Amino acid sequence: MAATHRGRQVVRYLPVLPAAVLLLVFLAGPVLWAFHASMTNVGLTGRHARNPEWVGLENYQRLVQDPVFPLSLGLTVLFVAGSAVLGQNVLGLALAVLMRRARPAVSATVGTAVVAAWVLPEIVAAFAAYAFFSRDGTLNQLLGGLGQPETDWLYTVPMAAVVLANVWRGTAFSMLVYRAALNGVPAELTEAAQMDGAGAWQRLAYITLPVIRGSIATNLMLVTLQTLAVFTLIWVMTAGGPANGSTTLPVLAYQEAFKFGDIGYGTAVATVLIVIGGVFGAAYLRLLREQRP
Repeated sequence: MAATHRGRQVVRYLPVLPAAVLLLVFLAGPVLWAFHASMTNVGLTGRHARNPEWVGLENYQRLVQDPVFPLSLGLTVLFVAGSAVLGQNVLGLALAVLMRRARPAVSATVGTAVVAAWVLPEIVAAFAAYAFFSRDGTLNQLLGGLGQPETDWLYTVPMAAVVLANVWRGTAFSMLVYRAALNGVPAELTEAAQMDGAGAWQRLAYITLPVIRGSIATNLMLVTLQTLAVFTLIWVMTAGGPANGSTTLPVLAYQEAFKFGDIGYGTAVATVLIVIGGVFGAAYLRLLREQRP
């Protein structure tokens, strides 16, 4: 009987075996290579490109002493908190709630406009955001028509510009997640609360949000991990400048590895980013488990 049970378990897991192999090859493989490379002095060109040497934790010691690293870490936290946790999450929920109550034509128009930014390739969206915030861009043209002075937004407030651009591009995902979640809220609960005199805000706070808390946690995990890895949008808009004013960890890793040719140090930065993403993912998964009935 035990052998038969084990055989059934093996057969049950066979369909997921190809996916597991692909994950090991294309995800675990590069991650393990990054950990290994961060312990070496491998370079993009020169002698260390062909014959890298093992340096242990030397690259991580450089990170602690590098004044740009804590700045990049802080900017990454600001970028994720501003554009993912607050921007995309809150705005996506607000749009989903409002579109549910709006007329079908208004809901379809708003939904199409929001999703259009999301389906654009990232580099196309990045150039569109650059054209909007640049000195000769759309924003200054609109403000000039109102008599306001011209401002170089990508130079004076680079982080605000990239945060807003990422909110513009990514909010559609949160909106779609919350629209699906709101459709699962039992109508009898909200109707009963309304009959008891609960207002719109009270129904949202005490009925809707508790019911969809699992979707909220899932969406937070997904948009956080997606935003941690954003590179193209920032690179096209500001290239990490001015004076490292928008250099998040992905940008710093790219600069060190491919601009300055220090692959070992760049992968050390990338390894820190992987660890941060793993911590966020583990925290959100624990939150999801605690919310299960």
